[in-house]
Amino acid sequence: MIGRQAQILEYVTGQERANVPELAQLCDVSQVTIRKDLDSLEQLGLIRRQHGVALAPSPDDIRGRLAIDYELKHAIARRAVDLVADGETVFIESGSCCALLASEIATGRHGCTIITNSAFIAERTRGLHGASVVLLGGDYQPEAQVVVGPLAEQNAASFFADRLFIGIDGLDPASGFTARDQSRAAVVRAMARQVRDVVVVTTSAKFRDHGAVHLLPLGDVRDVITDDQAPRATQELLAAAGIDVTLVEGSHESVDSRTADRPVNRTDPDNPGSAGSSVAHGRTKK
Repeated sequence: MIGRQAQILEYVTGQERANVPELAQLCDVSQVTIRKDLDSLEQLGLIRRQHGVALAPSPDDIRGRLAIDYELKHAIARRAVDLVADGETVFIESGSCCALLASEIATGRHGCTIITNSAFIAERTRGLHGASVVLLGGDYQPEAQVVVGPLAEQNAASFFADRLFIGIDGLDPASGFTARDQSRAAVVRAMARQVRDVVVVTTSAKFRDHGAVHLLPLGDVRDVITDDQAPRATQELLAAAGIDVTLVEGSHESVDSRTADRPVNRTDPDNPGSAGSSVAHGRTKK
């Protein structure tokens, strides 16, 4: 997505609707150019078109959530794909960062298998040849385009994978990561039992929220990939729990080195050899 399309997406998401002349004036380009940009955004599922007007999806629709902070979420997904090697099997649960990550794996890796409870992810990666997709069965939630329930949990238990990528709806210092939906949380926990590593991919805004449902304790998560606006107290909390925290800024991709004993280490991106303050067990990297 080019910068102008990101500007259009941000405007339409904020206004909920915008017409072509309005957007052409905003971006100082022709209406023909705007129509092409809207075509691209519609193909990505980020907007809807109706009688010459661009409409933001409902915030309850995963496409609506995907449109919010799209470029930032895409940067997080591009960093997360570095954890996935060719030929790996991964669980990916429903969520906007997770959907973008699935696309990155399916276009940037070879021979991978994605196991997901998200019909949106299955559809989004259709026709991409870097990964095969296994869609779990279960009770279907149409707005979120996700399957949940006992059958989905049983299906998840039939597979083993290298890692699980999840989103979150909040963080509680005492109980760990939280969610809004009990059924989805139960599927995540079923997936987590079948993997070696769990990775959280989320924008930092979620760390300021508190979901009503327990998702996973801090000790069950190996990595968190988020943006550099994550509160310092949150970074230290996660690092103290032994979690590697990787921070991205916009489209900048972080570089993370891993060791068996992983102290927290804030590194100057212009001087990779420099080290800052340390907290035992985890690592915070930009």
